[in-house]
Amino acid sequence: MAPELVRAAVLRGPGEAIEITDVVLDEPRAGEIEVAITAAGVCGSDLHVVVGDWEVPMPVVLGHEGAGVVTRLGPQVDDLAPGEHVVLSWVPQCGRCRQCEARRPWQCELVAEVVAPGGVLHDGSSRWSATDGGPLHHYLGVSSFAERVVVPRSGAVRIRDDAPLDVVAVVGCAVATGVGAVQNTAQVPEGATVAVIGCGGVGLSVVQGARLAKAGRIVAVDVNPDKLQLARRVGATDVVDASAGDTIAALRDAVPEGLDFVFDAIGRIETTEQAIAALGLGGAAVIVGLPPTGTTARFDPLALAEANQRILGSNYGSVDPQRDIPRLVDLYMEGELDLDALISGRRPLEEAAAALDDLAAGRTLRTLLVNHNTGAGDDVDQK
Repeated sequence: MAPELVRAAVLRGPGEAIEITDVVLDEPRAGEIEVAITAAGVCGSDLHVVVGDWEVPMPVVLGHEGAGVVTRLGPQVDDLAPGEHVVLSWVPQCGRCRQCEARRPWQCELVAEVVAPGGVLHDGSSRWSATDGGPLHHYLGVSSFAERVVVPRSGAVRIRDDAPLDVVAVVGCAVATGVGAVQNTAQVPEGATVAVIGCGGVGLSVVQGARLAKAGRIVAVDVNPDKLQLARRVGATDVVDASAGDTIAALRDAVPEGLDFVFDAIGRIETTEQAIAALGLGGAAVIVGLPPTGTTARFDPLALAEANQRILGSNYGSVDPQRDIPRLVDLYMEGELDLDALISGRRPLEEAAAALDDLAAGRTLRTLLVNHNTGAGDDVDQK
């Protein structure tokens, strides 16, 4: 089949205006599939790219969180069918590298060394191009701010058909990252004391992960009272208004002996340093939010060693997407996870720039860019 034209959100350079334009999408190659995007989440990581905090190849089709319907299969894909529902993963593991063979797919070497920095798929090339033939790059192997995408088979996770795609799209990044940080990276035990700094989509997912782990205390920290109210809704036992004074002192007031786990769900230098400073004996600071490239935080290594404390990095919640994403969708459908609380609203793809502006201003948690006319139920094809 010939390449097709699809609408997509393209960023040509850091700080430039996002363009919603027609681009060329090539058909899936071996080990790849095409997906019609139903909904794509607008995440802080997309914002980092737009403002230039992170270097990625450009021009790029944005977006890394999304869900949709399989429309076409490339050769050598025999375990999915057109019409099936999938959530996309921004770590489409190769299954062959040392990390994948050690059952750490969230650390896939091919993704880390080729896919993410190159703006390409597994074979080192892109399925995107401009209508004039110019190059376009993928973002994290997903590029969900588009009507349709081509992704590696491992980047699409089959889920149950009765789950609403315009809700469970947030599982692909925010929820997997937040809940996974609690359950996989930190392995929070029942009864532990937990603080979460930052109550955006990821932070609220960390709160829910701590609730599912049956933590004894869950202290949510933010400067926005509405977000703190949402944190209580999804499981926080205590809240701290970070705009009211010394955050570390407030956490010490809440848990005088120091906390077992403090999750930095923002990724700023001050929040990382706060997470470390608020720990108790044997505690762990878990860095979930991602800062701009090249920033450094300070801590006292002697104090860390004497208190037997740890600093843990958590990439993508240490999840195995094929295993964990369907389980998280099931938890939502069973009423154990509140995903609706994370979604501030829905906008058409054409309003991607406005959705990112709202996120930057702190007015929203997760906005979903929704495609209503992607042909998700039609024109499915198996090669």
